[in-house]
Amino acid sequence: MPTKGRVLVAMSGGVDSSVTAVLLKEQGYDVVGLTMKTWDYATSAPATSGKEVGCCTLESMNDARSVAMAYDFPHFIVDIREEFGNWVVERFTSEYLAGRTPNPCVLCNTHIKWDALLRRANDLDCDYIATGHYAQVRHDEGLDRYVLSRGVDRNKDQSYALWGLPQEHLARSIFPLGQYTKPTIREMAADFGLDRVADKPDSYEICFIPDNNYHRFLKERVDNLEDDVAGGPIVLSDGTQVGTHKGYPFYTIGQRRGLDIALGHPVYVTHIDPDTNTLTVGPREELMQQTLRAGQINLGKYASLEEERPVIGAIRYNDAGAPGIAWQSDADTLQVAFAEERRAITPGQSIVLYEGDDVLAGGWIHAVGTADEPTRPAPDAAASTA
Repeated sequence: MPTKGRVLVAMSGGVDSSVTAVLLKEQGYDVVGLTMKTWDYATSAPATSGKEVGCCTLESMNDARSVAMAYDFPHFIVDIREEFGNWVVERFTSEYLAGRTPNPCVLCNTHIKWDALLRRANDLDCDYIATGHYAQVRHDEGLDRYVLSRGVDRNKDQSYALWGLPQEHLARSIFPLGQYTKPTIREMAADFGLDRVADKPDSYEICFIPDNNYHRFLKERVDNLEDDVAGGPIVLSDGTQVGTHKGYPFYTIGQRRGLDIALGHPVYVTHIDPDTNTLTVGPREELMQQTLRAGQINLGKYASLEEERPVIGAIRYNDAGAPGIAWQSDADTLQVAFAEERRAITPGQSIVLYEGDDVLAGGWIHAVGTADEPTRPAPDAAASTA
């Protein structure tokens, strides 16, 4: 019997990727399962944890394999720890050392997972790759572009983490879960008889820092880091020193807790200067900015954004976004001006631009409060979301 094509499914052993594989099998695809070993948890989890945690552990690999056996499709495990570590983990560490706050999931999807999946897909004669992300992709014939868009479950939408996928990767990608809500996926898992994963909790931690303690991780990765950066000044915007800190890599823009200073009113980290090991703090209003510049961009729905366009701009994961104007000032720079000030726009994070539910473009935030002024005013929220 002919199939819809051969598809390589990335299987972490969780409910989402398991349902993805079975759903595609039920829809008539020739499915091949693949689990990627991305990290050596013995080097990242605390010694006192007692067991591996996070995605792609031995338990998760066994869960993925059990699904493949139950539904009679092949399953493989590949070790990509070297390529994952060399890119994602090194970039994660270097971004903190540069005073920025990285987003490792976007880095991994863009530079590691899809490349790794497509190489294996080619080796296994697969036409497509599929993942359990809550997003959607379609081909727009008028634009002749593959368009990434939000999943219907806004609480689980993961399009923000996928903005970096180029056209050639989107052309071979399938996201079956984008049309469903998470509760529906759990119901489908039960209906498919996937008892081992149906009620499995979601994983929210950074996969290579399963205890979520990035301070510990950085200290273990960088020799003498704590000694080298501790004791730097905490200053106000006018340069007045009001305290000392534990080391600039251990703070993020917008942070309030853990500053150990008492000024009689709340203050937040507003700027991090790695060259002088200085934190600048100030009241909430000093966190508010209206413009940003981003680089290392990827264009989505349109091949160019040279014309100013009304957009909804998301500045962090789970950000609903806010209306503004965006334009491409050169081949690798996006400039964004929001209609109203946004809180804690953070260098190192991604800006993702939407038109309705469609991803227009994304980039890495390089500078805040430095974009050129647009030639027309940003639209208000009602007009942008209509």
